[in-house]
Amino acid sequence: MCSIMFSLALYAQTIPGDTLRYADEKHFKNVQQLTKGGDNAEAYWSYDSKQIIFQRKNPDEGIVCDRMFLGAVPQYNKPFAYKQVSNGKGRTTCGYFLPDGQHIVYASTFLGGDTCPPLPDRSKYNNRYIWPVYASFDIFLADTSGKIIKQLTDTPGYDAEATLSPDGKKMIFTSIRNGDLDLYVMDLKTYKVKQITHELGYDGGAWFSPDGKKIVWRASRPKTEAEIKDYKDLLSQGLVAPTQMEVFIANADGTDVQQVTHFGQANWAPNFTPDGKRIIFCSNYEYKYGFPFNMYLINFDGTGLEKISRDKGFDAFPMFSPDGKKIMFSSNRNNGGHGTNVFLADWE
Repeated sequence: MCSIMFSLALYAQTIPGDTLRYADEKHFKNVQQLTKGGDNAEAYWSYDSKQIIFQRKNPDEGIVCDRMFLGAVPQYNKPFAYKQVSNGKGRTTCGYFLPDGQHIVYASTFLGGDTCPPLPDRSKYNNRYIWPVYASFDIFLADTSGKIIKQLTDTPGYDAEATLSPDGKKMIFTSIRNGDLDLYVMDLKTYKVKQITHELGYDGGAWFSPDGKKIVWRASRPKTEAEIKDYKDLLSQGLVAPTQMEVFIANADGTDVQQVTHFGQANWAPNFTPDGKRIIFCSNYEYKYGFPFNMYLINFDGTGLEKISRDKGFDAFPMFSPDGKKIMFSSNRNNGGHGTNVFLADWE
């Protein structure tokens, strides 16, 4: 059992009117900034649309690497109160509620050490943009007071990026247990695990469709001899280069895989629209130098592309509320491009 350190913070958007929405963001209304300061991202709804869980880092507050926080969804322009629910050790990522609203899953490195695992030295890799996939990440089940109930993964290497099916019975996640980064589904009653992707490359950030019949995820697919060597060399050092990823869709058991995007660069953070008929995702494909990132809608067959966010920095990690009325995302907007915050909007 871990001792839990809680923190409480309040922040209310003080700018009146819908000033956080760009003119061309026709799907957004009543945009509200929930957090302020540091980096706040991967904010996801509870099943009843009343709470959110997200990861936060802010060295000014002594939070030197990502910790897990949760709070009740505020009414428009009301304060957002949140508390830390991870144990203040290691690094955390990818929190998600269970249907009862009283339990959560998230990944943490705390069993590998109390301190934050080191960030990669990009100067050793020609200053490329690379992500660490820490071997000490495992997925845990906890209650919303912060008490860890069960360690859900314990195989060697990276286990993270978990989300749940609409009925809460299955957990999809990324693991390196077979030597590559693939998707797995765990039955949360029996804890049996099944591998559902098998191609070489990074498969991650997967979500179930609202009816639970399909999944969507991001993947890299190195093809040439040089690409394969680069991917394997980085992976052997606990690293991936996420600059070439596309969005894929399949049945929930991994069959009938289809590539949705063919844009090049980084297409990632995909999710389903509330009706389950389209995909929302993040991409930098419009920009030669890889920035900014915006959010887009697209049909399953790759047609009907529609740009829905317009910030000149970073818009990503979209998730619709289960009732389909609101969208939550992370963005650099309203902060001069420094740090990332969680935003909430009505969806139209």
